[in-house]
Amino acid sequence: MSDAKVDLGDLTESQQLALQQFTSMTDQDLESALPILQRSQWNVQIAIAKFFDGESSDPVADALASSSSAPPPRPAVHRETLINGSTSRPPTWTDSPNFHPAPRIVPQPEAQVTSRLSFILALLFTPFNILSRLLASSFGLFSHMFPFLPRLCAFLFFHSSTRAGSLRSTSNRRSLNPRDTAARFIREFEEEYGSSEIPFLECGYAQALDRAQKNLEFLLVILISPEHDDTSSYVRETLLSPEVVDFIKNPQNNIIVWAGSVQDSEAYQVSTALNCTKFPFTALIAHTPRTGSTAMSAVARLAGPMPPATFIAKLQNSIAQCSEPLERVRVARATQQADRDLRASQNAAFERSLAQDRERTRLRREAEAAKELAEREARERAETEERRLRNLEQWRKWRAGLLRPEPGPDVKDATRVSLKMPSGDRVVRKFAPDTDVEELYAFVECYDSLNPGSASADLTVKQPENFEHNYGFRLIDPLPPRRVLDLETGGTVKDRIGRSANLFVEEDVGEEDVGEEEGEEE
Repeated sequence: MSDAKVDLGDLTESQQLALQQFTSMTDQDLESALPILQRSQWNVQIAIAKFFDGESSDPVADALASSSSAPPPRPAVHRETLINGSTSRPPTWTDSPNFHPAPRIVPQPEAQVTSRLSFILALLFTPFNILSRLLASSFGLFSHMFPFLPRLCAFLFFHSSTRAGSLRSTSNRRSLNPRDTAARFIREFEEEYGSSEIPFLECGYAQALDRAQKNLEFLLVILISPEHDDTSSYVRETLLSPEVVDFIKNPQNNIIVWAGSVQDSEAYQVSTALNCTKFPFTALIAHTPRTGSTAMSAVARLAGPMPPATFIAKLQNSIAQCSEPLERVRVARATQQADRDLRASQNAAFERSLAQDRERTRLRREAEAAKELAEREARERAETEERRLRNLEQWRKWRAGLLRPEPGPDVKDATRVSLKMPSGDRVVRKFAPDTDVEELYAFVECYDSLNPGSASADLTVKQPENFEHNYGFRLIDPLPPRRVLDLETGGTVKDRIGRSANLFVEEDVGEEDVGEEEGEEE
């Protein structure tokens, strides 16, 4: 590992977050994690993939260390044998010369890359287009008459860039997207050889490769050439044999199958990537972390026709060779996934707990706010009531000083009123005949201030400001018919009462309460 130190304070916030996520996922120290993140452009997913694929934290330093500690390398032919007495490390399963990288191929249909010519150019090139189609049809006819011509051309132009064009010119197959191309191959395969029990994947090669890499499965790639003489016998006698079908469908072997015809662009590109030189061709591709960026390699290559037993034996040998390393990768991925699930569950539990705390805090704040509001309203009501009582007392003292004195014996037509107070006391007083009814109400309201047992009326008291007084009682004449001596009607005491009257002081109630009382009486 490099000795260069990186100051964590110089890292940005996103880089520090990526470093924290990488170390929590891989349990690596900071000095080992920084080089991988720097080479991965601080992409956490790429760095984690590189780590679990076996990439060293510092490839340059590891290479220097291995070159300084290991003896001088021997020629390749001596390292491949076990009897040459080599002192180098024993070969691992990824050092096998039979393992070839399996790159990911994503073809693009020609219909998506070819641009249409304008109408004038199309007319100019129409003769050339008709001539090319005639030549292609003629070449197809000759290829059927002389089957060796396609193989001869393929052999002569195998390493030439014009081979793709020559193969496409031999067939009039329409270029489709990978999924439709796979569906077309399966349909043509079943039309030619009958219903097949082989579970062909109906997707592109790239999707099949991604699935095999993700699920750590063995991808069996089958490439056939309909123009090859051995294709029909190979398919009927080997691929569709019961033992091969049972071997492929056995879930313990963990095999998925993708097949294609080299007449299609995608299958041809796959054959070129896998260095296919002979048809029919079968390749077994598995996850090999130390073999390149894709980490997928062809661990077995079966070219040409062969008996079913040989076919199965070679596949079994390759699967057995790769099963143990793949199992280790599966365990590592399962552990990693378990850690992710545990971390996700912990995060979910933390979020739930945090949400509950937030909810409790919100409810507590709402309760405190409601309590504070209720206390404030109660305090305001108490202050308002206290101010009202204070103003009422001041008004009573002020109004008591304005009451007219009781008429003397010389007033013959004075009105005698007997008042029964709410406390049960009966008060008898005379009023001048021209006294307003409001004076009678004011007398009752200010009786406590006029009570001989209380202080005398203070004439210096002023009327309270911004105070509207309302009498909270009514004067009732109980004699039939029962009537209310209200203030709204007005008038003098003589006009409303006469010479004398017995009145009850009754507390004023709302209209609803009066209705309820009348209903109860009925």
